[in-house]
Amino acid sequence: MNIQTGISIIMDRWLQVRREELIHLITDETHLREAEAIYEWARSHDAVLKTTVLPSKLIQNGEVVEKMADILSVANIIIGATDYSFITTRAVGEAVAKGARFLSLPLSCTDGTSLLENDFIDMDMARAKHMATRLLRRINRSDTLRVTTRKGTDLTFTKRGRVGGYFNGSAPRRGCVSSASFEVYVPVEEHSAEGELTLDGSAGYIGLIKTPVRIAFSKGRIVGAEGGDDANRLMDYIKSFRCQQMYNAGEFGIGLNTLARCRGVSYIEDESTYGTFHIGMGRNLSLGGCQDAAGHFDIVTHAPTIYAQGAMIVMDGEIL
Repeated sequence: MNIQTGISIIMDRWLQVRREELIHLITDETHLREAEAIYEWARSHDAVLKTTVLPSKLIQNGEVVEKMADILSVANIIIGATDYSFITTRAVGEAVAKGARFLSLPLSCTDGTSLLENDFIDMDMARAKHMATRLLRRINRSDTLRVTTRKGTDLTFTKRGRVGGYFNGSAPRRGCVSSASFEVYVPVEEHSAEGELTLDGSAGYIGLIKTPVRIAFSKGRIVGAEGGDDANRLMDYIKSFRCQQMYNAGEFGIGLNTLARCRGVSYIEDESTYGTFHIGMGRNLSLGGCQDAAGHFDIVTHAPTIYAQGAMIVMDGEIL
């Protein structure tokens, strides 16, 4: 699809932008082409667009966004169209609580395309909602989650007092938060992950995993990783944050997008892919957790079998 079609999907279908609404677009210096196209859409639809361009290297840790909390709360709509997602920051939570609606639209792609040109954003929102509702009916009545895979994953999490939700692009009303990532998310207890993960999909901004990585979790933290170069790249990436909380799992996610493929081109597409699950490492504040880490990234694995309080809800990547 072309970039104008992608913008129309987001503005008309996902956000249902109305005339004279104030849209605050936050982007970075690497996505000025998309920002210009969004400005043209807003101008032709009688919406008011304020654009803030931030240095891309400062966005992942969220500090620069946190300083904008008061400004963000004035907007009707906030779009985070940067390389890195900042949906998990406290500033987003505060703006939404005051009535803004927020769309996380991380535009990072490794192949030179724009996220707005990729067909997976045309996923049927109603179908994703239907799948999410079925999963959450079980998940939100449960205190424990367990995931296994045929390649050796066997991990357990607890979520006492935590409520899962879903993203399907849609944020049409005051106080809505959504994401270009079509997924069920669960803000698991930050010190609960126990067991081993065989990672065979992708790892956040690192990209595709070429050789499966065996990751050991204890008391919620990654305590070891084996698997050659990919394992070393993953551990070096976590270390680069200089934050111990980045080793902690704060989110359990299930992909809902049947048009997406885990290709290592867009991490949003990877974690959205139907038949995968992901673990969000680090910050999880606006998802319903309490971990204020230096950043957030996801590790994506294929074909999970998932149990909620012992009841199977996904088998080998297929929602039951």
